[in-house]
Amino acid sequence: MRDRTKLLVRPADKPSGNVMLWAALSLLAASFFSLAACGAPAPVQVRLETVVQGLSQPVQVLQAPGDDAALYIVEKTGRIRMAQGGRLFSQAVLDLSGIVSRGGEQGLLGAAFHPDFQQNGWLFVNYTDTRGDTRIVRYTVDRSTGLADPSSAKLILTIAQPASNHNGGMLAFGPDGYLYIGTGDGGRAGDPWGNAQNLGTLLGKILRIDVDRGDPYGVPEGNPFADAAGARPEIWAYGLRNPWRFSFDRATGDLYIADVGQNAWEEVNVQAAGSRGGENYGWNLTEGRHCYPQGRACSFDGFALPVAEYSHGQGGGCSITGGYVYRGSAIPELAGRYVFGDYCTGTIWAIQGGAEATGLRALEVLVESGLRISGFGEDHAGELYVTSLDRGVVCKIVRASGP
Repeated sequence: MRDRTKLLVRPADKPSGNVMLWAALSLLAASFFSLAACGAPAPVQVRLETVVQGLSQPVQVLQAPGDDAALYIVEKTGRIRMAQGGRLFSQAVLDLSGIVSRGGEQGLLGAAFHPDFQQNGWLFVNYTDTRGDTRIVRYTVDRSTGLADPSSAKLILTIAQPASNHNGGMLAFGPDGYLYIGTGDGGRAGDPWGNAQNLGTLLGKILRIDVDRGDPYGVPEGNPFADAAGARPEIWAYGLRNPWRFSFDRATGDLYIADVGQNAWEEVNVQAAGSRGGENYGWNLTEGRHCYPQGRACSFDGFALPVAEYSHGQGGGCSITGGYVYRGSAIPELAGRYVFGDYCTGTIWAIQGGAEATGLRALEVLVESGLRISGFGEDHAGELYVTSLDRGVVCKIVRASGP
């Protein structure tokens, strides 16, 4: 995510210049899209239905293995809440609010249940501590209470953060059973430390670790830089600015990474399920399919190029929020399509899924929500959810009524 304090003041990355021209472009964009609050129908027969409210800055929705009824919601302010049947339970499953830094882009940013959660009760979290550094910690959920035991905390990984923004924060177990971790480039503008292209640091990467072997973790033998001199063996892919968020297609195993851009372009990358890792997604030499900084000549040789992008101009948005490939049954026309959104505009798009095509894919607007879209979620049935940072709600993407 981008620095929220800046976003609330002004869309920093929108083009400067003639104010009247910008207003005209905004009106033109509005003529094509019908703005919809949570619950209003979208032009393609999709709408957002509020299912949970009363939250404090939600950023993620997930379900625990073996539990089809409860939704777990990650609040950036430091708690994991549980809701069932539209009811939000008052007691948090885990409350880290006293040890989490939560200004700007910091906070409790992600969580993941272990695939064998029903046997081991393990819940992993990703947060920034009071010093601003990233911590990956494992907790054990007590079966009798359904609550995480604070005394069970097991520190898995700490990553020093040189600035307060671009913390990444996503955690997800891949089809291979390994834990994947998204990290930003360390913050500020333009990656001043060169972290994203530096294999000697964990910043600006997707990491892959084995939390079932080793203490506190092991490095999978297949990691692309496990034996490379000077490289961190945990790295799975690199060249990322701030991957907010990534997800695996439950049907194919393909990995989708939404990377927040600098001043001009937001992007979606796809890594095929059969990949051996090691992809370089280009930052800070490229932004989307464009050279960075703008106007600089560059070569794209050796870079994995995004399959979708959108610009900050003409009302296109300014901070991507990654979602999921839809694999539910309630909206058949969305099957196999990747759904994602923009934090600034509230636009939710869909693109054709799959890792085979290499060209840019067309973006189709699903909903103009007007929400500050901070995260998505996927339940066991493959249905999708959206979180709004400012309104404190979780909405479900459902079929619109009517013709």
